[in-house]
Amino acid sequence: PEPGCLQAWAAHSRALVERWTAARSGGEARQVLRQQRDEFWELLLSIRVLPAALPALPLELTVLYNSLLFTAGASDIAIKGEAEGIRQGLLRVLEACGACGQDLGMEELWEKVLQEVTVEELQAPLHRLGALQAAWWLAASRLGSVADLFQLLSTAEHPGRAHCSEGQNKLLSVIKAWQVPPEGASLPLVQSTKDLKEILCTAAAFLQGLQELEAGNFPTALSLLQEAAGGFCSKKTLAQIYTCLGCCAQQMGKPQTALQHLKRALQVDFQCLPALSHVAAVYHELGETDAELQALTLLYEALGKNPPAAASSSPYFLMRTELLVHTPVLTSLLRHHCSSEVKYLLAQRCLQDGRVADAVEHYLDFLALLQEGLQQQVPLDGSSALPRIPEVFLEAASALEQAGRHQDAITVCEEVISRTTDLIPQVLRVEEWLEQPECSLPGAELAGRLLSQKKESLCCLAWRAAGYLHQGWAWAKLGENKEAVTQFSRCLNDLLRVQLHGSGIKQTENLQPEVEVLQKIRLLSLIGRGTQFLELGRHKEALLDFQHSLQISPGDQAAASYLVQALWKLNRKQEAAAQWQKFSQSSPGEDGQQQGQGRPLPLYLVSCLEQAMFPHSEVLARSIQDYLGAAAQDTS
Repeated sequence: PEPGCLQAWAAHSRALVERWTAARSGGEARQVLRQQRDEFWELLLSIRVLPAALPALPLELTVLYNSLLFTAGASDIAIKGEAEGIRQGLLRVLEACGACGQDLGMEELWEKVLQEVTVEELQAPLHRLGALQAAWWLAASRLGSVADLFQLLSTAEHPGRAHCSEGQNKLLSVIKAWQVPPEGASLPLVQSTKDLKEILCTAAAFLQGLQELEAGNFPTALSLLQEAAGGFCSKKTLAQIYTCLGCCAQQMGKPQTALQHLKRALQVDFQCLPALSHVAAVYHELGETDAELQALTLLYEALGKNPPAAASSSPYFLMRTELLVHTPVLTSLLRHHCSSEVKYLLAQRCLQDGRVADAVEHYLDFLALLQEGLQQQVPLDGSSALPRIPEVFLEAASALEQAGRHQDAITVCEEVISRTTDLIPQVLRVEEWLEQPECSLPGAELAGRLLSQKKESLCCLAWRAAGYLHQGWAWAKLGENKEAVTQFSRCLNDLLRVQLHGSGIKQTENLQPEVEVLQKIRLLSLIGRGTQFLELGRHKEALLDFQHSLQISPGDQAAASYLVQALWKLNRKQEAAAQWQKFSQSSPGEDGQQQGQGRPLPLYLVSCLEQAMFPHSEVLARSIQDYLGAAAQDTS
């Protein structure tokens, strides 16, 4: 190119940088950002119209550097793919030096350029471009490529200098060892290479910390995340780093340290709501229910407010740490709960802690949210804290029952029953051949779909049966014993749809959780109906129900106590005493292998389990002891 042409291009480049500096100082950077990007690319294209020539390459590479920075800065999401223009820039450098590299990959191309191009005027522009290449590779999590590139950059400048001491992090060491090239006043930059180096160090530490966290190497992850926290980033990113530190400390079994990091995240950026979610989780782990509920309440209130206009990162720095760090583990740790999820968590925690009045209020608020299109708020990737909607209804019914609002509980359960009726087949066969097959076997996909459908049908059956179960207990509390018997009977009749085939539970491992829930519902319903038969004076029918209960769950303390009471009321006192002695001598650990498996009971069944407990243990025990004492005296 003619010298006048070079001078014009250089003047245009300086003018663009000066205009950007003025706009940034005047708070108008965001408005002119895309225009500046487009003008820089137009300038670059005009330079590249001519064949590559050594005198123009320092300017061309500098314009490319600035253009790429504007491309990154104009994006509000993480950068992806290859940096547009870098490959062509390297090929033009080789062309000007009489070499070629069209068939080389980017790593090989960089190696060839840095090893073969020795022109002094090109070293600084190439190093700056190398730093930008590293940024794009970091964003793609190509950490090995970044380390190799900085090793080349440092070796090209000072052979033998880039050396990583034992115990040091290789990637961070080679980035820190790289010497930033000096900037020339004739070719100004829109972002200094020194700042870019700091951002690369921070992003590299953050990314590696996340990788180690995902791999379960928590001490290493903690060290790397702490390095990142001391780096160069926005407040938003710093809050995210502290949130990750909190999660790491929590998984290391250090909840108090976790709380310190999470609170620090909120101090740095009060809009970092995922940190507040994790605070609630830590307090839950510590058993500090008051603090947990307070955190959840603050989170719900914050989600309900219209957040301030998204504080998009200041374009003061075009290349930023947040543009380079976007991994699945970070997305998972920083997932935002929607307000309906938080409302459900409040309801659930209150119910679990026995705060019935608060639980009722939260559950009713949640059910109201259903009318506002809840399905549009809940994430579809399986990460939601919400259970299936019928379970939420049943939990709400449980809370209403415990609050003494039995008629309301009946109404809520009726909703569950009516909506699941058409989803349940007349007969459900649970067979040995429905075990999950190996994926490689013929027909595995079809068998998998059948198994999934079977599980869904069993879930629907469990929800409807649980609805009848809750209604039975609610009618019992209202003193309507006959209506209670009707509902318990409907529950038991529903469960007759399930037909177990094969040699038992062992053959239905994939269905075992659903089958266990159904067995527990059957047990509670038999006990419930038996208690109502006792109230109605139908003692023989009560006895049959309690006997069936013990067949389902041998050694169940409630069923055993009610069985003794039924025998006693039938004046079969000797049998009652014998049964009482038998169950009294058995240890609590013997009450059914099924209960010892450790699978938690669904929350919506906990209140039914409590209602099924035998309330007259001491009175019955005293009566039987008196009877046995009198019998012993008669014998003597």
